[in-house]
Amino acid sequence: MLLNNKQIAIIGGGPGGLTLAKLLQHKGVNVKVYERDFDIEARIQGSPLDMHEESGWAAIRQANLVEAFKKNVRRGADKKIIVNEHAEIIFSDHKSGQNENFADEPSRPEIDRGALRKIFLESLESETIVWDSHFISMEKQNDGWLIYFKNGSSAYADIVVAADGAHSKIRPYVTDIKPLYSGFTMVEINIDNAEKAIPEIYDLLNGGKIMAFGNGKNILGGQKGDDGLGFYASFKPDENWVSDSKLDFSDQKQMLQWFKKEYSEWSSMWHQLFEKARMPIIPRPIYCVPLDQTWETLPNLTLLGDAAHLMPPFAGEGANTSMFDALELCECLTSDKHSNVLEAISFYEVTMRKRGAMAAKHSLENGERMHSKEALEKMLGVFGIK
Repeated sequence: MLLNNKQIAIIGGGPGGLTLAKLLQHKGVNVKVYERDFDIEARIQGSPLDMHEESGWAAIRQANLVEAFKKNVRRGADKKIIVNEHAEIIFSDHKSGQNENFADEPSRPEIDRGALRKIFLESLESETIVWDSHFISMEKQNDGWLIYFKNGSSAYADIVVAADGAHSKIRPYVTDIKPLYSGFTMVEINIDNAEKAIPEIYDLLNGGKIMAFGNGKNILGGQKGDDGLGFYASFKPDENWVSDSKLDFSDQKQMLQWFKKEYSEWSSMWHQLFEKARMPIIPRPIYCVPLDQTWETLPNLTLLGDAAHLMPPFAGEGANTSMFDALELCECLTSDKHSNVLEAISFYEVTMRKRGAMAAKHSLENGERMHSKEALEKMLGVFGIK
């Protein structure tokens, strides 16, 4: 096998990095995951992830984690309510039947991010994860890399895989190509103890998710892993809106006034999101890599997930493509199809970039639909709703 006697370092313990670690260990590969979090409890995980049949769900099956996954699926989280800006329900599938027994594997089961992470962590060999390893830099050493971390430690690896997300510090070692502003910005709002804080909206979601479209803007929301709800107000400002707006995102009154002005045509019911929000509210300009990106393959370094093909979230492909990247990279590096590591990585990167570009294009197109004047009608069409 190409990886015999080689040490693999995966930088980043998100879905893609953990999937790759698990799959490589199945093949007997020496692998370490370097994660910047101090420990497993260090970070509050976000909204649930829906696993797609052909990607995330395929990776779960290949990792032999189907039964553990089934035990942690969030029932009903895939149910959706579609409303207009006045919070009038246009569509709801909450009354439709649900396959509780998994007699047939569902195409898009949902799971809390924290639960998914725990499943992978518990399946890995002890000491696979090296916590408190915030990547700072690395330099070439022999045929591999010497990696330096913020806590003063260092580690050697024959091959490094960057799974360190949208703001990857390793990507510049591979390519100078930078993600471009997509035209969309999302304002993240989190509500703690949502059942008491915003009961009207909480009851409307009923454990599922909500999509509101109107006047070229969106509000998207759903249950989080705890007792809270998470929402995104999504619109199309200039790239420098966050700084140019002069908004204080920790000032609740100021943010409420901004929302009332920006979403002036929307029902006052939505004001509760800002009145009860946990501060600060988080602005997130959305970026996307160029669809035609390419680079020269290196024999000891590659990328997966957002580090490789950052894209908007409007198709739900982020975690899924990351996990499928791991599936394909493992196959390339551990099969007998390639004569050397460089050839294996090159094959992976060509197919990965092509898949990533297709997913990013789909997400960008969805984003345009969701922020058009006819967004409600167009998105109903996307979901096959008449």
